[in-house]
Amino acid sequence: MGRPTIADIAAAAGVSKSAVSFALNGRPGVSDETRAAVLKIAEELDWMPHSAARALSGSRSHSIGLALARPARTLGVEPFFTQLLSGIQAKLSERSIALQLLIVEDAEAEIATYRRWAGEHRVDGLVLVDPQTRDRRIAAVEALSVPAVVVGGNGRSGTLASVWADDRAAMLSIVDYLVALGHKRLAHVSGMPGLQHTRRRAKALKDTVASHKLLSADSLSTDFSDAEGAAATRRLLSGRARPSAIVYDNDVMAVAGLGVATEMGVTVPGELSIVSFEDSRLTQLTHPAITSLSRDTYAFGEKVAETLLAVIDDPAAAVGHKMPTPSLTVRESTARPLDNNS
Repeated sequence: MGRPTIADIAAAAGVSKSAVSFALNGRPGVSDETRAAVLKIAEELDWMPHSAARALSGSRSHSIGLALARPARTLGVEPFFTQLLSGIQAKLSERSIALQLLIVEDAEAEIATYRRWAGEHRVDGLVLVDPQTRDRRIAAVEALSVPAVVVGGNGRSGTLASVWADDRAAMLSIVDYLVALGHKRLAHVSGMPGLQHTRRRAKALKDTVASHKLLSADSLSTDFSDAEGAAATRRLLSGRARPSAIVYDNDVMAVAGLGVATEMGVTVPGELSIVSFEDSRLTQLTHPAITSLSRDTYAFGEKVAETLLAVIDDPAAAVGHKMPTPSLTVRESTARPLDNNS
């Protein structure tokens, strides 16, 4: 048999060639079921897109690829990603390498993007963010034999290089501080439940219930947006036994939560202490300023790029780099609770 084509995939899946193209390129226009079926058949047939000129030349593209399966509206307001991308691009620019960024719908579309980039020799390496608990992307990228680095996780990313920080230790440092202040009812407004760091942070909080004699320690999942962060806060503060302290997985949600507390007449930090898992100018410009975990996200991005460039130059350089655990910067949003039973 010759090289499998889009027509072969279309025939096997019982769909049109245009539907196959939409599915393989991560574009809207096909159902989730069709996309999954097409990607499965493409994998079984070992299909790869064809780009004769680049494949024959064997030259580098001088470009790095990063696909994000997150809502674009949430990325536009997250300082973390802005700083991360700035650090990555700064280090790449030293070698005149471009960063190719694409926002996609889901993990399946992300994998399809990696397959297309690899087959067309569009990128020399890949940056994977938001490691998931059952991450199909790792095996898919390993199969492509493209240099890659995973951002986050726990340092275990198959054969791929990784750059990460200890989310569990960071959450425990927050809990220790809040408990020392006298808080016994804690809550966690987290990110998407399928992400590794969301699970680790939530589990770290739950693991402290017995040792710290907490009365409650609930985690509510969101999409990281200010809207869902506000909704989760409103739900927590409307309950019968509301928390005296809330930890937010990013600064955008923490600021939104502070707004909801003000709206509901809940004083911060008198009746509610607020902590953000990320620090930025946002947390410093509010009143009161928000206690946050601080780290050099720009330097984190530089390390990501530096690690990937090393793997591109030498595949044997694929190792895990653990960055310093973020440290707590105490500001005016945290204090001892007014009620000793809080």
